[in-house]
Amino acid sequence: MEEAFEAYTAGHADGSAGLRDRQRAVHPDTGDDYRIGVVDGSVAAFQAELVAEVRRLLGENR
Repeated sequence: MEEAFEAYTAGHADGSAGLRDRQRAVHPDTGDDYRIGVVDGSVAAFQAELVAEVRRLLGENR
C-alpha cells in the first residue's frame, strides 16, 4: 500500500511540473496510481494558473 502512495505522490509532483515518467506510468503494480497522481497534479496546476489569471484580470494583487 505504501508503494501506491509513493507512486501517487511522485505522479502528483510530476503532473504539477508538467512532466511524465513513462517507466513509472507502465509499472505493473503502481502504474495506475502514478497516472492518477499525474492527472491530479496537472489539474491542481491548471487550477492555480486559472485562479492567478482571474485575479490578474480582476486587478487583484494576491
